[in-house]
Amino acid sequence: MSPKYVFDPRSASFQKVTHSIGHTLWSACKWLVGTISLAAFCYVLVSLFISTDTERALARENRMYEKLYRELSEKERILSLETEALMQRDNEIYRQIFNTAAPEVDPVSVADFSMVADSVEEKNVVAYTARKAEILVRSASSVEDNFRTIFGVLQKEDYVLPPMFCPVGGMTYAQTGASVGQKLSPFYKVPSQHGGLDIIAGQGEDVLASGDGVVVSVVHSSKGLGNVVTIDHGNGFTTRYAHLSDISVRKGSKVTRGMKIGSVGISGNTFAPHLHYEVLLGEEVQDPVYYMFGSLTPAEFASVTFMAAKTEQSLD
Repeated sequence: MSPKYVFDPRSASFQKVTHSIGHTLWSACKWLVGTISLAAFCYVLVSLFISTDTERALARENRMYEKLYRELSEKERILSLETEALMQRDNEIYRQIFNTAAPEVDPVSVADFSMVADSVEEKNVVAYTARKAEILVRSASSVEDNFRTIFGVLQKEDYVLPPMFCPVGGMTYAQTGASVGQKLSPFYKVPSQHGGLDIIAGQGEDVLASGDGVVVSVVHSSKGLGNVVTIDHGNGFTTRYAHLSDISVRKGSKVTRGMKIGSVGISGNTFAPHLHYEVLLGEEVQDPVYYMFGSLTPAEFASVTFMAAKTEQSLD
């Protein structure tokens, strides 16, 4: 039986083998660290001095954005100054004409109404919602009844539609002046009865018939309401268009809705170019705002109604 070999850690052979393995591992570590360092150095070198197509494109784009930003900043500053100047001029014009500040934003908007709900405490939201739902149901029922009545009337062959369109094309709430009621006179600065709606428009702008009808009166005058056209629409409805610069129709002429009958002017006693528009049912003066829903959206109609009620000074 051969003797069993025992490896002695204290032997020279073992120490030599151990030293060789350690040296190999150290060399491998140094090589690995060197390789990684060299790769990192090469990457940094390439990144600093050599750009890819994408990087060059992004660099050009950044330079362009920097230039545009400076230009846009300057334009924004100029526009802000111009806007502020225009607002001051608008306010001054409105103070002189209407005795009030110019409207900055739409006075009646969905956002304004939604803010009411935001003010309700959380614990009352359910009750508030229930009340609003009940009101809406009643309103819907009322509207439905009104539509039934309207459709019943429209089915009559002899029924003629009342004038229910704007006499100025593209009218906005900012063009709305004083309506019917006690308004401040621009000449005497005292309250006086105003019988129509002032519509602010540029001199020479077309004035349109607000409904089908027949011209029953054409007046040329330098006093009072100036040049005036009166149209009979049937069923007791009459409309009057005043302060015209010129008149395009004659007495007895048949007109259709949207037909030009004259131009906005400053004839008669007027503070500025505008159309004074009246609606009468028999001899009773009506508020023209309520006869313009055919040309306005619900939001526009609400805004026009608001402005007409809040404007305290007329233009004639």
